[in-house]
Amino acid sequence: MRIGLLTEGGYPYVSGEAGLWCDRLVRGLEQHEFDVYALSRSERQEVEGWVPLPPQVSRVRTASLWDFEDDGVVHGRRARRRFAECYGELAAVLCTTAPGSSSAYSERASGGASEGESALEADRFANALYGLAELARDKGGLPAALRSETAVRALERACRAPGAHRSAREARVPDLLAVAARLEHALRPLSLDWYEDDDLGAVDLCHAASGGTAALPGLLARHFCDVPLLVTEYGVRLRAHYLTDPDAPPAIRSLLAAFHGRLAAETYRRAAVITPGNTHARRWQERCGADRAKLRTVHPGMDATPFAETGESPGYADPHTLVWVGRVEPAKDLVSLLHAFAEIRKAEPRARLRIVGNATGPEGAAYLAHCKGLAAQLFPDEADGPHAVGRNPVSFEETGGPELPSRADAYGAGALVVLSSVVEGFPSGLVEAMFCGRATVSTDVGAVVEAIGGTGLVVPPRNPRALAEACVALLRDPERRERLGAAARARALELFTVEQNVAAFHGIYLEILSSTPVRRVVLDDTGEPLPFAVPAEAHVPGRWTDPTARVVARGGPGWATDAPVRATSPASATEGAR
Repeated sequence: MRIGLLTEGGYPYVSGEAGLWCDRLVRGLEQHEFDVYALSRSERQEVEGWVPLPPQVSRVRTASLWDFEDDGVVHGRRARRRFAECYGELAAVLCTTAPGSSSAYSERASGGASEGESALEADRFANALYGLAELARDKGGLPAALRSETAVRALERACRAPGAHRSAREARVPDLLAVAARLEHALRPLSLDWYEDDDLGAVDLCHAASGGTAALPGLLARHFCDVPLLVTEYGVRLRAHYLTDPDAPPAIRSLLAAFHGRLAAETYRRAAVITPGNTHARRWQERCGADRAKLRTVHPGMDATPFAETGESPGYADPHTLVWVGRVEPAKDLVSLLHAFAEIRKAEPRARLRIVGNATGPEGAAYLAHCKGLAAQLFPDEADGPHAVGRNPVSFEETGGPELPSRADAYGAGALVVLSSVVEGFPSGLVEAMFCGRATVSTDVGAVVEAIGGTGLVVPPRNPRALAEACVALLRDPERRERLGAAARARALELFTVEQNVAAFHGIYLEILSSTPVRRVVLDDTGEPLPFAVPAEAHVPGRWTDPTARVVARGGPGWATDAPVRATSPASATEGAR
């Protein structure tokens, strides 16, 4: 079958966050054909280019989310009025969605009249969204209109209208300008020329690699072309919005939260299947209105090969060393880890902590400097004698050097791996440690408990004393460490490998296509539709595809007015089946 893979800031770009997962999926499903539709997030991504693409990727189309370009389209009076109506309706829905209850799930949870009200608000949002999409398709785009004075005035009227929630009523002109700019950024896919019969209209299935803006082209392909939509999320966009930009004014945060909540609810409502990467993401999706019948949890597929050698030789680790591996940032709460290690040193004086990772951005660099200063205060250099050079029991290192060439070497450097985060989605670093056969001590955040099951110890976040006690218990019990490490490796190999991820998505693709109405109609010699003439498996890349075969576009009366498409001969059909 032919898959339209929708990405934002990921595959096929080299620096994409989710690029590695998508690349493994595409390479693992070599029997299918992929068209990649990618939204780039920065100029750096575009300069660095793409990863090498396998032959099953037949087409790549890209669009920029970071560079605003005025398309120069001048709308007439009727088009401007139509835009004002649709955008005003969209703004009105956002302003009447109370902060903290932006999802359809939370509104209908109270039952009764609110359920009907929720459905009405969802329909209003959908009608406004698709109205803007149809206008963009008719007029060649809306980027300038979405940033225009008309858009800002529509937002202002909605915020001042009766029934608007308090945060919206408090919005000032700078807030309205910021919200209009953010909405234009999120709605930029409306202006793309991807929604024709030779683009997304020609694929059998749209697979959005994340929610939010990346899923919007899939929504429009379903609206314009009846293409089924599959949405995969390892992190829900609404949750990410709550965690980012905490210092923004309340009006901006509440209006954008309402938008992301409404867009998520509409995406889940229109999707054929939704695949959260873990139970934590699944709970967020249900909170945003996802139907449980559509949910299929598919854990992320990770390559276990680089960690095989370390996992098969767990006995070579230093029994007194704890290892932390990851990206240095405040959410990882290394401060609590350092305070916990101070307690560990009191119980186990020979213990050593190796913090392996680098910092990104000014905030990360400042946090790393703070942690190094705290380590120097908590652990003054210790020397074995009066003439020996002291050595701090805490070291800050990076992979790629002679001591730690790879992440597998980092995990293998210690007998115990520690995770101290206060915010976490799916803990991929923890799974890597499990591949290496290491016992773990983690904080109970995100999908940590789901990932490790019963193969590690879990403590509350921001609790250095509990973290220290769990680490000391495992440092003093090598047999228990070995049992937990072996169980962790077995669990990771069973649940979190590339093979299980690819097999799961292959089955989901077939499930969706098997229940999707045929959108291509083939006629027989008498001009009547020929049943089962174009099954899902008929689209096979390579020499089996008949270049002369013609199919009529989607169902309805369109095929009756076009020139009939004759069915293939029995001999050709038999050959194709083989």
